Formats: sequence, structure tokens, C-alpha cells
Amino acid sequence: MVIHSPYAVHARLDGRLWFLEIPALEGATQARTVGEIEGMAVDYIAAVTDAAVADVRVTVEFVLPPTVQLHLSRARELRSAEAQARTAAATESRMAARELRDAGLTLRDVGTVLGVSHQRAQQLVAG
Repeated sequence: MVIHSPYAVHARLDGRLWFLEIPALEGATQARTVGEIEGMAVDYIAAVTDAAVADVRVTVEFVLPPTVQLHLSRARELRSAEAQARTAAATESRMAARELRDAGLTLRDVGTVLGVSHQRAQQLVAG
């Protein structure tokens, strides 16, 4: 049994089908669904190379339309901004809790004022 390095498969949506390009073989095939991509590519490669299906490995790279890539890029940017905003909000909550505690409020009162449990108020003050 000889298992070769994985073949790169470039999957590009072409209407309702996935066009599967295998650059190493200068060949292509197609699949109807994402779930069929790997199997169709493996079958094609095995047929072209006379390899056993079990010996063929593939790595699939999705080649997405530029508009989809833009949406995904924007989503990553927004997730990053969200993470930064959450970190900043947590810092501000800790500062508010500490300031209220330093003003003499009990942890239960700090929690009530901030709209959290007194256990959470304790975590904010200690954090």
C-alpha cells in the first residue's frame, strides 16, 4: 500500500455544482454537494492514477466568490472588534465595582447597583 501526499483539490461553486480542480493532475471533476466533494475527488484521482481509493488523500480548498470573501473578511473584523469591546466592557465593569466598593458599599449592594449577583460583584472587585 503506497499512500501519496495529499492531492490539493480546489472546489469552486459553478452554478448549482461544485467544480473540482486537481492541479497536480491537470484534471477536474464535479460534485453536487459539499459532502460529495472529497469522495468525488478521491474517485477521480484513483481512476486517473490507477491508485486504490483507500490510498488517495486529498485536501480541499474552497475558492469562494470575491463578494463572499469580502463578507467573511468583514465578519472576522467584526468578531475581533466584538472581542475588544467585551474586554473593554469587562475592564469598565471591574473599575465600577471597585469604585463602588471603595465608596463603602457592601458586595451585595454593589451587585444590586450593577445588576449582577453579589458573587459576581465579588469577582469584579477581586478581578
